[in-house]
Amino acid sequence: MPSMENEGSDVSRAEEIKNQANEAFKAHRYGQAIDLYTQAIELNSQNAVYWANRSLAHTKLEEYGSAIQDATKAIEVDPKYSKGYYRRGAAYLAMGKFKEALKDFQQVKRICPNDPDATKKLKECEKAVMKLKFEEAISVPESERRSVADSIDYRTIKVEPQYLGSKIEGDVVTLDFVKKMMDDFKNQKCLHKRYAFQIVLQMREMLQALPSLVDINVPDGSLLTVCGDVHGQFYDLINIFELNGLPSEENPYLFNGDFVDRGSFSVEVILTLFAFKCMCPSAIYLARGNHESKSMNKIYGFEGEVRSKLSETFVELFAEVFCYLPLAHVINQKVFVVHGGLFSVDGVKLSDIRAIDRFCEPPEEGLMCELLWSDPQPYPGRGPSKRGVGLSFGADVTRRFLQDNNLDLVVRSHEVKDEGYEIEHDGKLITVFSAPNYCDQMGNKGAFIRFEAPDLKPNIVTFSAVPHPDVKPMAYANNFLRMFQ
Repeated sequence: MPSMENEGSDVSRAEEIKNQANEAFKAHRYGQAIDLYTQAIELNSQNAVYWANRSLAHTKLEEYGSAIQDATKAIEVDPKYSKGYYRRGAAYLAMGKFKEALKDFQQVKRICPNDPDATKKLKECEKAVMKLKFEEAISVPESERRSVADSIDYRTIKVEPQYLGSKIEGDVVTLDFVKKMMDDFKNQKCLHKRYAFQIVLQMREMLQALPSLVDINVPDGSLLTVCGDVHGQFYDLINIFELNGLPSEENPYLFNGDFVDRGSFSVEVILTLFAFKCMCPSAIYLARGNHESKSMNKIYGFEGEVRSKLSETFVELFAEVFCYLPLAHVINQKVFVVHGGLFSVDGVKLSDIRAIDRFCEPPEEGLMCELLWSDPQPYPGRGPSKRGVGLSFGADVTRRFLQDNNLDLVVRSHEVKDEGYEIEHDGKLITVFSAPNYCDQMGNKGAFIRFEAPDLKPNIVTFSAVPHPDVKPMAYANNFLRMFQ
């Protein structure tokens, strides 16, 4: 039996470590904070505060599955600890699970009936659930749904004489147009709806014709640049083009999903990427990320931003076009590029990915879900996802997938990294993330990878964030979520 003295010293040591963890948290070093809270928990697992604090740090890293587990543990340790319910409610909310969040906020209100903050959050959550129920009630079944594109004829939209922004002459998107549009965006000017419709509708047709897995051929001596998440950080996207050249047939890019949400210049990012694709289809390849989906866009700002800068019709149109984005790419039959990661079963072949019917919102399980949501883990085998969707997979899973498909390397995105990238799984897996100082607070670098054929050795370039106009990340996000920022 441990002596009383030992127990006492463990408790006070745990408290010291918790204070260090709190300092790391305040400095936005969330990974370090999690490690320290873990040490505190190992010394004293009966303190609900440690679990709730670690839950919040997981939330900051978008590890909502782990956040929910820790908050649940805090509640088990102390069923009257309101912050346990509060943290769990916030994590459910971030996953779009409004009904589960509502139950937790009702519990917070029961424990703290006079807390004005709890009252306000509960009201907002009730509104969100009511809205959801209403939308479910009026929604048209998938089988009866008509494409919103059928109701749009952009040619009939008049361009007012006072509009001085960029214009598409006729049907062809030119480099001059794209450059002028990007300049206008830099100066926070909008693109006329007529031309925005023209670009997105042209994009829809182009993407619809592509397979779910796209093969990219890079000729010997030529380059392909792979970028990770951009997340609405338009000014950092412009910086990538300044560092590495504009997309063209000779300088092609692959953007690996999560173009939108969180950053408040998502409309500018998506129209720029789409316009380059319209200008020259082989200049830019685009993959779907987990944020190219209705449920994420509703919460993390893209839907609100589109409403504000364009119109309600565009909300529907983008949702539809996002369903047409390919799910993965293979470069020269050697490098597999996907937004999230690998699978819950062995033996998945490239032909299985090609065969996925991707024209839908991402399901909550199966190959498509795992491609968009999974993450690597440092130990072998498979584990539950820290996000609560998809799974974690080890180096052995990566190795088998590469062997089964005669590939050399997996490149994925989906996770913020301090240096903008991370090489894992014995050098067989690289994460690349291209949104520096993510959400204006993570302090990370961004990165992109240049692959030159024939050897396709990854040449990683890192870069820092550049200034942007004073519009905060999540400025257009769901009201309710903004309360937790």
